[in-house]
Amino acid sequence: MTAAPSPQASRIFDVIVLGLGAMGSAAADHLAARGSRVLGLERFTPAHARGSSHGGSRIYRQSYFEGAEYVPLLLRSHELFERLERETGREIMLRCGGLMLGRADSAAVSGSRHSAQVWDLPHELLDATEIRRRFPAFAPGPDVVGLYEERAGLVRPEETVRAQLELAAAAGAELRFEEPATGWRALPGGGVEVHTAQGRYAADHLVVCPGAWAPGLLADLGLPLRVERQVMFWFQPSGGIEPYLPERHPIYIWEDPEGAQIYGFPAIDGPRGGVKGAFFRSGDECTPDTIDRTVHPREIEEFAAYIDKRLPGLPGRLLRAATCMYTTTPDEHFVIARHPRHPAVSVACGFSGHGFKFAPVVGEILADLALTGETAHPIGMFRPERLTGTA
Repeated sequence: MTAAPSPQASRIFDVIVLGLGAMGSAAADHLAARGSRVLGLERFTPAHARGSSHGGSRIYRQSYFEGAEYVPLLLRSHELFERLERETGREIMLRCGGLMLGRADSAAVSGSRHSAQVWDLPHELLDATEIRRRFPAFAPGPDVVGLYEERAGLVRPEETVRAQLELAAAAGAELRFEEPATGWRALPGGGVEVHTAQGRYAADHLVVCPGAWAPGLLADLGLPLRVERQVMFWFQPSGGIEPYLPERHPIYIWEDPEGAQIYGFPAIDGPRGGVKGAFFRSGDECTPDTIDRTVHPREIEEFAAYIDKRLPGLPGRLLRAATCMYTTTPDEHFVIARHPRHPAVSVACGFSGHGFKFAPVVGEILADLALTGETAHPIGMFRPERLTGTA
């Protein structure tokens, strides 16, 4: 994204952060904590519901079927989530256990087991009989097994973003909401300049955390990103919420023999809050401007019929539904790096529907890249060049 040159920016900062959702708010927090003069720009209000960081809950797990390479980042992220709770007093994490379900050779089970074994993470492998005994809301067939991880659970996305923004502001960051960037450019002599409708700002470094707006804000990278519409559902179970309370019901991801996955949560918000579930990565392509935010009856019926075979008491009555967006790369791994052509710019995007649990450590990584040009965290697999053939 570029902007026409201007003779002089009205304000000068050490770092400008574009986008104050999960990753941007984390970056602003870590940068401000290190003493940087930070400007954060966000096109909507704080912790808004128009992107990818809303819906009341996000799964947290460490036995990671997407790749054992993620585990060190997850371990650090867990420490930083605890720091957020400790320093803000907000309730962000709920440790209710996690269950990865499917056939033994499914990605959800075998990949999670591999990560747990590589990193010596505590876990149990349960057969169908044991799953039904310990977690009676589930109705697995005889060929279904489950990897149970006691340390897994959920984080609250809105509370996480608010906590990170709170800490950033307390450390001196200037956070401006409802002020989207209209352009940015790397300056010939070093540094960057950002334009908004309200003004123009200069900084030594720019951090871009655009979420579903990445195809526009980072068009010059040529990344093959796909923005997908996703739907989340909250049901009132037909037999009441008792079997779904956090002390009885874990978070879960369930993979069927065709490779389709659903995920869900315990009842964390009382009888009126319902029980949340959704398909994992099954959405139609969209843009932030074209997304259909209406949830249609056929979508409700499809999910209710699917989950009824696996959690028979759950469909009950729909309480509400909401949409969000995934921004997905072809290999479903992230993009976190310094811009290949602009060393004063760092980017974080393409989190492919499984990024929120990494938000605090991604913020730490982005602060490293902005201030020192490198990080000790393992991010080599997130280089954008792997997707563009320019490595």
